[in-house]
Amino acid sequence: MRREHFTLDVTNIDWVETDGEPEKPAVSIDFTGPATMLRERLTGPDGDVLEANETDTALRLQGPLGDDTTGVVSVTNRVTGEFILELNEDADDVLQFIRAARGYGEDADDEGRYEVAITLDGDPFVTYDKQTFLVYDDEGSLLRQHSLIPSGVEL
Repeated sequence: MRREHFTLDVTNIDWVETDGEPEKPAVSIDFTGPATMLRERLTGPDGDVLEANETDTALRLQGPLGDDTTGVVSVTNRVTGEFILELNEDADDVLQFIRAARGYGEDADDEGRYEVAITLDGDPFVTYDKQTFLVYDDEGSLLRQHSLIPSGVEL
């Protein structure tokens, strides 16, 4: 699967910059490549689609922050560690999304801090409510201050 086959769109994050009413941030990832491979990666050994707690989301920076840095957004299988999907995004945009999710989580009783919806050629496939979004620098070290880590979670 090629990164160019993925399109990422975010909603409900503008309220962070305008001090508006918090809304649950959402990201939609549309895949336009061969759907069979992505379906297989999103399916566990039992044949069921992976649950939210069986996946991890992360941003791996491609350079130092503040220099119009890009990063690789990934969704991985938590059990096997295998990449489900990867796509390139502007790091500042992803960090703004994480700030929105953090702010939403502080004010909401909702179980998830943000939502991830994955579509295959525009058709909904899976939607996850997530609480964690890890950010790593270009050398692979976890940047806790930029990551979304629920209280009580040890890494």
